[in-house]
Amino acid sequence: MNVTATELSRRAIPRADFGRVTVFFGEKNGKYPDANQVIVHGTDTQAAFDTPIVANHIGPEFDRSDLVILGHVHEDHMAGLHRLPKAAVHVHEADLVAAQSWEGLRAAYGSDESYVAEMLARFKRDFFYTPRPDAIGYRDGAVWELGGSRVRAFHAPGHTAGHCVLLVEPEGVAFIGDIDLSSFGPYYGDASSNLGDFRQTLKSVADIPAKVWVTSHHRGVYTDRAHFLRDLAAYTATLDARDQRLLDLLRGSPKTLAQLVECRLLYPPGHQDLWVVDAETRLISRHLDEMLADGRVQVDEGGVFRLS
Repeated sequence: MNVTATELSRRAIPRADFGRVTVFFGEKNGKYPDANQVIVHGTDTQAAFDTPIVANHIGPEFDRSDLVILGHVHEDHMAGLHRLPKAAVHVHEADLVAAQSWEGLRAAYGSDESYVAEMLARFKRDFFYTPRPDAIGYRDGAVWELGGSRVRAFHAPGHTAGHCVLLVEPEGVAFIGDIDLSSFGPYYGDASSNLGDFRQTLKSVADIPAKVWVTSHHRGVYTDRAHFLRDLAAYTATLDARDQRLLDLLRGSPKTLAQLVECRLLYPPGHQDLWVVDAETRLISRHLDEMLADGRVQVDEGGVFRLS
């Protein structure tokens, strides 16, 4: 029997099954720009959680999805939406406008006018970017009955304003999205991100009644709670490590925000990309705001930060 290259590609996608839930692993375990695809095979409705690049290579098992539930809105989680033009798309109301239009997504990112045209072109080329003006908003606690399984949304903001954990019951599979537990650490560099919210999310995510935890990127699937909790603790500790990095930089000498951005907190020193300076500026500012509030640092009229 002859086998096409497309069929071989589909067969090669690693997967894990938990009852009615299937996880298709993106390239390099879902490392950005790819991610991991979750599909819930209800008897009445098939739901896809996000639609990363790998969704374009799964075939009919993805393409027959009736419903897409976005755990949050970023370009890498929308890369398969173009394959499902008739599927209902649901997104938390705080991320809704970001799903509905490019202007909404741009505002959520806080992207500067100087690079938005190139950014949009990149998204269209690399992520098949297609906004969904028909997207519907949901709220914390929303439930979708799929037939034999149901999905519950737990609002888990910080990464984006509308970031949610999606729990499949009774399987107990929690899609925790971009709480990805990677060594890179939490990302909260968008205009819609919030450091305080992320801290609270990281305190509460372990209380979600799950048996399996699925990340969008890097880690993939956890089936051992102790392992999940260890990696969650290490991921959370990154926030304190970033605080300490800023304090060490200011201990060396007082600095302006622009000088701190040049040193980099999130990315390696010297790393450049379209949005890096914007993201670093917002992320560092959020740490500085916390440290100003609790008295660890002070700032003078010239915008120079120093240790208190």
